[in-house]
Amino acid sequence: MRVEIWSDIACPWCYVGKARFEKALRDFPYRDEVEVVHRSFELDPGRAKGDIQPVITMLTKKYGMSAAQAEAGEDNLGAQAAAEGLDYRTRGRDHGSTFDMHRLLHFAREQGSQEQLLDLLYRANFAEERSVFDDDERLVELASAAGLDAEAARAVLADPGAYADGVRADEREAAQLGASGVPFFVLDRKYGVSGAQPAEVFAQALTQAYGERAPLKTVGGGDADAADACGPDGCAVPRR
Repeated sequence: MRVEIWSDIACPWCYVGKARFEKALRDFPYRDEVEVVHRSFELDPGRAKGDIQPVITMLTKKYGMSAAQAEAGEDNLGAQAAAEGLDYRTRGRDHGSTFDMHRLLHFAREQGSQEQLLDLLYRANFAEERSVFDDDERLVELASAAGLDAEAARAVLADPGAYADGVRADEREAAQLGASGVPFFVLDRKYGVSGAQPAEVFAQALTQAYGERAPLKTVGGGDADAADACGPDGCAVPRR
């Protein structure tokens, strides 16, 4: 079973939702049969790479709230994150374009390190002091920590077109699926779960999606004796 998760590194609910989903997946009896794929979604797709500002400032401008309201919201998010065992800096974070990070995550997926890099990016953005928006070398360091070749990661970041099509394709697909916000979880292309739901909701969705998978239809007959094959008891002896 495949679970696809559309998310953005700048999205605090994606950070929290990932932890809640993983809690449900850890307790899912068939977790070894679940493939998790992370898809790209930018909350601010038109933002220029150098357009960086404090999170509180961004919130007041984007949502028309007061600084006090923005700070209260960050405090609430910090409490939600803490409940999931996540560190979260409620003050002093900044906000910027995540496009390069998504390109790097597509590269990491090819190398089998997407999950590791995503976790490092989330932690760097939400829990650590050093910005992930103002220096490509910061992203190279995180890529290296995820097991990627530093020079290869640096080359991806230096080429604005590298993996850009993959990011845009993910975002178009999200729109086609009806996802207007993230996190957005799609289970076997049959069920969608929107938002950072409680772990219990994810557990229910996993159980339902797994239980409703279509049984395999065999071609050439379903009888085990229909053709020579190998099984738990050994391999069929060739007949003359």
